[in-house]
Amino acid sequence: MASIPVVVKHQGKKYDVEVDTSSPGEVFKFQLFSLTGVEPDRQKILVKGGQLKDDTDMSKLGLKPKQVLMMLGTPSGAGDLVRPTEPVKFIEDMTEAEAAQQQGATPAGLVNLGNTCYLNSTLQTLRAIPELQDALVKYQPDTSTGRRFGTDVVADLRNLYKRMGETQESPEPIIFLNTLRNVFPQFAERSQSTGGYAQQDAEEAWSQIVGQLRSNLKIVDANNDSVPFIDRYMTGRFSNVLKCDEETGEEPVSSEENFLKLNCHITGTTNHLTDGIANSLTEKIEKNSEALGRETTFTKTSQISRLPKYLTVHFVRFFWRRDTQKKAKIMRKVTFPKELDLVEFCTDDLKKMLIPIRDKVREIRKDEEDVERSRKRRKVRDAADVAGGFGEPTGPTGRKKQREEEEKRKREEEEEEKKRKKRAADGDVEMQETYKTDAEIEAEKDAALLQAKKELSSLVSDDLRSDEGANQSGLYDLRAVITHQGSSADSGHYTAYVKKTAPVDPKTGKKGQEDGNWWWFNDDKISEVPGDKIETLAGGGETHSALILLYKAIDLPVAEAAE
Repeated sequence: MASIPVVVKHQGKKYDVEVDTSSPGEVFKFQLFSLTGVEPDRQKILVKGGQLKDDTDMSKLGLKPKQVLMMLGTPSGAGDLVRPTEPVKFIEDMTEAEAAQQQGATPAGLVNLGNTCYLNSTLQTLRAIPELQDALVKYQPDTSTGRRFGTDVVADLRNLYKRMGETQESPEPIIFLNTLRNVFPQFAERSQSTGGYAQQDAEEAWSQIVGQLRSNLKIVDANNDSVPFIDRYMTGRFSNVLKCDEETGEEPVSSEENFLKLNCHITGTTNHLTDGIANSLTEKIEKNSEALGRETTFTKTSQISRLPKYLTVHFVRFFWRRDTQKKAKIMRKVTFPKELDLVEFCTDDLKKMLIPIRDKVREIRKDEEDVERSRKRRKVRDAADVAGGFGEPTGPTGRKKQREEEEKRKREEEEEEKKRKKRAADGDVEMQETYKTDAEIEAEKDAALLQAKKELSSLVSDDLRSDEGANQSGLYDLRAVITHQGSSADSGHYTAYVKKTAPVDPKTGKKGQEDGNWWWFNDDKISEVPGDKIETLAGGGETHSALILLYKAIDLPVAEAAE
C-alpha cells in the first residue's frame, strides 16, 4: 500500500495527512472528516483537474510529498458538533461481507463454468426481486418428502444468493448448477462438436427455476395461510374466450388461466413490445367441434384479469428450423419501454379499477415535475439576484448598487403613497391588491400535492388493496433485461442488465433518488452503464438483443412523501 504525506489547509489550519493511493477519494474524505468534523458530502477538496470525487483514483492525481491541498466546507450544525459515537471504519478495515453490503458497492458476478452464461444471466435477473430474497432467507426444506441431497433447487439457490451477498468477488455456482442438472437433465446435455456441456436457452432455465420456486417456496399471507411466493408476486391471470370460426350455433366458452409470463410474438409487422403482446393474446386452435362433428378452427382471445407485481415478458425470438435442426433466431428489431402501460390488455372490470389510479398517478407526477421546475427557477433567480447585488453586498461596487436600488424603491413607495392619499381625498374606494410570495405559492402547491396523494389512496379498490402481490395502477417500471448475442439459442452469449436501486439512508430508512444507471452482468465482469444503453437492446441483428424483460409495478405516490 503506497502512501504519500500531504498537507490539507482548511479554515486557516493545516493538517498532515497520509494519502493511501490505492484507495478511492471517499476514504481520503473520511480521513479529513475525523480531523475537521466536516462530513464527506460537505467537503470540497480542490485537486488537479477540478474537485475530488468519491470514486476518484488517488493514484492518478500525481500527488507529491508535502503537497498542499485546499479544502472548503463547514460541518452541518456548525458549533454543535458531536463526536461520532463509533469510530470511523475504513474500507480496508472491513470484512469482505461488510464491504459488499456498503451503499454503492459493486455486486457480485458469477463465474462461467463452460457455456453457463444462460444460467448466470438468469440468476442475476431473479436476484433483482427483493421480496424473493426475503422469502428465500426464511426457506426451510420439507424433510418429510425424503428429498435427497443435490435435488433441492430452492435451498441451493438460497445458499448461492447468500454467498453473493457477502462478497464482491464472483463465486462459482457449481453446487446450484449440479442440482439443476440433476433435476433437469436437459441442462447436462453435451455438445456433439466439442464434447463439453452445450449452451442452453436462458428462457428455459428461467421457466424451470421459477417452476421449482412455485412448487416449493411458500410464504404466509395476511390470513396466515401458506401460499406459493410465485403465485403471490409473479403470476397473472387471463380471462379467455374460445369461439368457433365457423357458424355452428355453439356458445363461446369462457375460462380462467394463470400465466407466469407474457409472450411477445414477433411477426413481420411487430415493431414494439405492445404489438407482440397483442399478437400473443389472440390464438388459433384446431379442435373438434361437437356441432360439426369434425375438427375445425377456433379463436382463443385472452384479456388480463390480474396483473402481478413482477411481470416477466418473453420475446419469442427462437424457432425450430428443420433444415439445420437448431433453434434459429428472429433478428427483427422490437423496441420496448422503460415504463410499460398494460391497461389496454385488461378486462373491462380490471380497467375500471386501474384507469382512475393510473390517470391520478400521471397527474401527480406532472404536478411534482412542475413544483420541482418552479423551485429550480427560483433558486436560479435568487442566485442571480445575489450576483446582481440584491443579496449581501460585497465590495464598493456591490454596496453602491444596493444603495441605488434602495433609493429607487423608496421613491416608488413615496409616489404610491401620494397616489393613495389623493384617491382617498377624492372619495374613491381603494382596491387592495395582494401578492403571494414564492414561498406561499410553493406551500399551496405542496398542499395540493398532498391532497392529490390522499385522493389517490382512496381510489384503490378493496379488491386491489387486499391483493398484496398485484399491480394497482397497470404501470410497470423496467428493472432487468436478459440479452442474447448470436444467431442461435444453442450458441452465442447471454448477459443481464439490472437497474441500480435507490440508496437508502441508514438513519431514516428513506429511499433516495435513483441515478438511472444499470449494472451489466457479463458473467464475472460487472460494469456500470448509463440508462441509455438499454435502448440499444432492441435487436436488429446478432448483437445483444432483449430476450426476457422483468418489470416491477410502479410504487404509488403516498401522502407521507409530501409532508
